[in-house]
Amino acid sequence: MREIDCRGLACPQPVLETKEALEKLREGEVLRVLVDNEAAVKNVSRFAEAQGHTVRVSEAQDSYVLEITKKRPGHPVEEVSCERPEGVFRVVVVASDRMGEGDEALGRKLLVNFLKTLKEVSPRPQALVFYNRGVFLSTEDSPVLEELKELEERGVDILSCWTCLSHYGLEDKLRVGRASNMYEILSILMRATLIIRP
Repeated sequence: MREIDCRGLACPQPVLETKEALEKLREGEVLRVLVDNEAAVKNVSRFAEAQGHTVRVSEAQDSYVLEITKKRPGHPVEEVSCERPEGVFRVVVVASDRMGEGDEALGRKLLVNFLKTLKEVSPRPQALVFYNRGVFLSTEDSPVLEELKELEERGVDILSCWTCLSHYGLEDKLRVGRASNMYEILSILMRATLIIRP
């Protein structure tokens, strides 16, 4: 069994370290990954499970232990790909809590109107990515929370940067979509055939 210590590493380092370590293992071998926060648990688990590996999580004093069993022969590991999917893959990136330059109140109003209108247009985006001050719109007290929940119910993938949520003290206030990491966000942006930034 191999072990890597990812405690204290910022997003997306735990995922990248896990990916590199898994590549060196044979099928059936187990990798122990030590992390110190729930976001890393979720991000590493989601990455490993997406590759077909099994993940078991336990807590130990001031950390979490993820035991990842590499998938068995006959199930090749899916590489992270930057190939574009067939057709158009639309991603809306929201990096602020306002739209455009100039008057802040107007900018906030415009962005709220943009996101409220987004659920009415067709075709819808496949993903919405929130980072920096944009994460305020996916957390409690957001003026567009109901619209974002409706978009999620209609199949739009909604991701908020964990590092940004943490920076603004919003870790426990996310109310729609899921907390993500830079590795996953970058993978989605690399797949996009169209990126819209309001």
